[in-house]
Amino acid sequence: MSGKVANGALPNGSGEHEGAEDMDLMDDGQTIHELFDGKIGLTYNDFNILPGYIDFAVHSVDLTTHLTRRIKLKAPLVSSPMDTVTESEMAIAMALHGGIGIIHSNFATVQDQVNEVQKVKRYKQGFISRPQCIKPTDTIRDLMRIKAQFGFTGTPVTDTGNVGGKLLGLVTSRDVDFISEKRWGDLIKDVMVPIEKLITAEEGTTLSHAYETLEKEKKGKLPIVNKKGELTSLIARTDLKKARDFPHSSYDEVGQLRVGAAISTRETSREAVRALVAVGVDVIVIDSSQGASLYQIELLKWIKSEFKESPQIIAGNVVTVAQAKMLIDAGADGIRVGMGSGSICITQEIMAVGRAQGTAVYQVSKYARSRGVPVIADGGIRDVGYITKALSLGASCVMMGGLLAGTTEAPGEYFWGPSGVRLKKYRGMGSLDAMEAHTSSNDRYFQNESDAIKVAQGVTATMRDRGSIHKYVPYLVRGIQHGFQDIGVKDLFTLHANVLNGSVKFERRSPNAQLEGGVHSLHSYDKRLF
Repeated sequence: MSGKVANGALPNGSGEHEGAEDMDLMDDGQTIHELFDGKIGLTYNDFNILPGYIDFAVHSVDLTTHLTRRIKLKAPLVSSPMDTVTESEMAIAMALHGGIGIIHSNFATVQDQVNEVQKVKRYKQGFISRPQCIKPTDTIRDLMRIKAQFGFTGTPVTDTGNVGGKLLGLVTSRDVDFISEKRWGDLIKDVMVPIEKLITAEEGTTLSHAYETLEKEKKGKLPIVNKKGELTSLIARTDLKKARDFPHSSYDEVGQLRVGAAISTRETSREAVRALVAVGVDVIVIDSSQGASLYQIELLKWIKSEFKESPQIIAGNVVTVAQAKMLIDAGADGIRVGMGSGSICITQEIMAVGRAQGTAVYQVSKYARSRGVPVIADGGIRDVGYITKALSLGASCVMMGGLLAGTTEAPGEYFWGPSGVRLKKYRGMGSLDAMEAHTSSNDRYFQNESDAIKVAQGVTATMRDRGSIHKYVPYLVRGIQHGFQDIGVKDLFTLHANVLNGSVKFERRSPNAQLEGGVHSLHSYDKRLF
């Protein structure tokens, strides 16, 4: 046996009985083909990846991947096109951390969705496009609620209490920190710094100029106003410093953040495609619970014939090779895999149709790889380890819904649950709530808005506060890097190659092994992840 160490194998400490040891190494664990040879539906929790040999630092792991044939990402993370997960704020945050967000289509009008895409494309690092504002007639108590909910230390005061209103002043922590609770009924106009004493900048100012202004004036906040004196955005010195912390942001060819948008298979989606292409959307996701349909194939072919170069198209959802072949033949640039595996999805229970997500990702990825088409694993992701498992089965990216729904950047307001836990609403796009809200959810599940009887394929739920994406996504990225390090691979290409050649091994887990692999035998514990 040579002195070289195969990727995924442990170094041999002695030369004795090398032949027997080689045989033992070959027998240890299962190849991915052996794992799925039983024709049984497996989920991510049904198996583990066996460890390999570590000879590199965790920060050297490169997670660069393909979202579609032509679009690369620095991180294999995609936020789901759900109306309680992804609008512009989520999409901006995802792109800043190397992933991408897919804006949902459950808006009242196409223009509403287009506006969200434009917000991402117009975003500049350091500019807060939607700062939380307050009216001069609001009270200090109202400000304290804003501070408790959003954590802001500087709040613009406008005549409407919103961005776009006339800027009247700014109120910061130093203005109210020493005011006793007895005076919390005082009006904001009596404690704010009025506009006459503020340093502002005109719309169109550059980040470098804004930073110079903040440094020169020794200020923490710089409101940006248009020629009418209306607030358009806010720059914070802390956010300018944060801008340096996003070296892996997902940018397009002209330096704008990448963003995707979902459409239904309805005929009117052609109007949406034209509008989205006009504002520079990078990728369109044809959003359907069952992607192998005449409607999706015809729409996919139309988009490809109408728009030769861009945008890229992700089609789905599918769980079989036959479904994937139909969509790839029609021109799909990426395939979305998953049916009934999401935490709020009940398709398998109600419709008796679907597939275990681990098996679906493996089978579809194996075929899609032969066609040069990336796979996005959508559903069943409970935590960071499940992301690593999905990637090991052949996925190029992982789409997340519930994992991101409780974050600050997800649409919706927090509320306090009966046990004092801060929560956000989270609903499946196949839930009755979503279908009753707008037509696109009906389209996704092939139901007409006028149908007297609707069959729900999702539920409405709540998710616990996970804090900001700006803390949570870096945790996910570092967790994946640690997983790759333990496996013994430095990038996704090597992972896929070593899984296919059998040097990365797997092992089925019994129910007791699954219990053993989690927290157990404790009186109580506090599970802090990041």
